[in-house]
Amino acid sequence: MEYGKFSRFHDSLTQFKCYEDYLDSKVTPLDLFYFKKELALKLVEHGHRGTVLSREEFEERKAAVQAAEAAKSNAFYDRNRPVTLASAGKELKDNFLKALAEREEANRSGKMTSVIFIRDHNTLGQEVSGYIDYAHRLKTQDFEPYFSGKKRLMPARSDLCYYNWKTQVSTSNSSPNFEVIYDDPNGLLFKNKRDKKILNLDPLSGPGEDSNRTFLQSDIYIHVVIYDHNVRTV
Repeated sequence: MEYGKFSRFHDSLTQFKCYEDYLDSKVTPLDLFYFKKELALKLVEHGHRGTVLSREEFEERKAAVQAAEAAKSNAFYDRNRPVTLASAGKELKDNFLKALAEREEANRSGKMTSVIFIRDHNTLGQEVSGYIDYAHRLKTQDFEPYFSGKKRLMPARSDLCYYNWKTQVSTSNSSPNFEVIYDDPNGLLFKNKRDKKILNLDPLSGPGEDSNRTFLQSDIYIHVVIYDHNVRTV
């Protein structure tokens, strides 16, 4: 059965409150002329008037249609629900935190995927550096403590790239938004998984198509850079 016909067939089930109403819709005036309604319904149910769903098939397919409609409704609600920003109402003084706040909504909504480079000292005094998928971190962490100054955003071993300059521990992980390419002759690259565009991290080269690189002076970090990739929608 073609998808369009299949979809219309399933959607038509939602008009019936119960299986009996479905059977009743299959009974013709001619059936009622020759048979009592109870017998006419039995004939329909047993397939004497063409292919008819069994009670079990009717319930299963109706439930599937209702579940699909509910999922569609929830998706529409999620797309149109206002995004709650962790940076809202915060008095931000550092340039880096201001830059993150400016990009928060776009990264939460998927219009932009930013990569944050940070180099600084961890709580043990060890110098570490790494690249963070900002959009992914926003989905998996509460950023209110970062914007309120209660915590400092730092690279972790689970981020795109991480390096501890004292212990020489090095890790790299692809994220939901970027694939890490570390064996390219041009150096470390990130490929956006949605549009397949390459983000070039070499400071002496351009950042790549639909991407921008921003160097920031920060009072709370030694070195920070933000790479913004604007995701094109078809």
